[in-house]
Amino acid sequence: MSEGSRPLALVTGAGRSAGIAASVVLDLARSGWDVAFTYWTPYDARMVWGAEPGAPAELERAAGSLGARTFAVEADLSDPDVPAQLFEKVERALGDVTALVLCHCESVDSGLLDTTVESFDRHFAVNARATWLLIRAYGLRFRGPHGSGRIVSLTSDHTAGNLPYGASKGAMDRITLAAARELAQLGVTCNAVNPGPTDTGWMTAEQKTDMAGWTPLGRLGTPQDCANLVTFLCSAEGGWINGQLLHSNGGLG
Repeated sequence: MSEGSRPLALVTGAGRSAGIAASVVLDLARSGWDVAFTYWTPYDARMVWGAEPGAPAELERAAGSLGARTFAVEADLSDPDVPAQLFEKVERALGDVTALVLCHCESVDSGLLDTTVESFDRHFAVNARATWLLIRAYGLRFRGPHGSGRIVSLTSDHTAGNLPYGASKGAMDRITLAAARELAQLGVTCNAVNPGPTDTGWMTAEQKTDMAGWTPLGRLGTPQDCANLVTFLCSAEGGWINGQLLHSNGGLG
């Protein structure tokens, strides 16, 4: 395809090669999309898996080898000014965004009694407020053909022991599903996907064994499992699916 003939997706949270977002970037590139993506190294650096130097550059290279134009942006989505700035940067680099895929998160385990106010606020800033601001920026700027726009957010049903993450992801769901109604006049579909227990490097060996046993299929989800669904939702064939919270989790009870 000639430059600019591919639709453009913006994917957030693609800082690690093992993450769901990286698989989404590559699957969209494989399916004919140009892809811009964000990452935030300080978040990965303070998590158990640690930062992965060079991962964004390698992801750009891999997506480029599949025919995609790419653009990587380090973005602190806890800053309320960043979402609008991000769209400006992406538009200057690659053009108008057709699909917005929200894979970013703040996720620190803590419960009702030990969550700090600072942590609670940071979770809502990243997982809920940034989702709203990104969707708002997308809605204000969307100029694609009616019916071509796509928004997909990745959510979770964690609650106990994961209070600020689960609560803020619940808010993310509602923001996404509200967008399915409020952006209807633009012809944009909006869906949330719960990928279930997915092996992205955060689980201990014991957790892997336990969680694999929770599903009838007897295995964990993979990043590619989620990417397959996201790519379908972004396709023309997925255009009748709208305003849904989809549990793509292997039948987790």
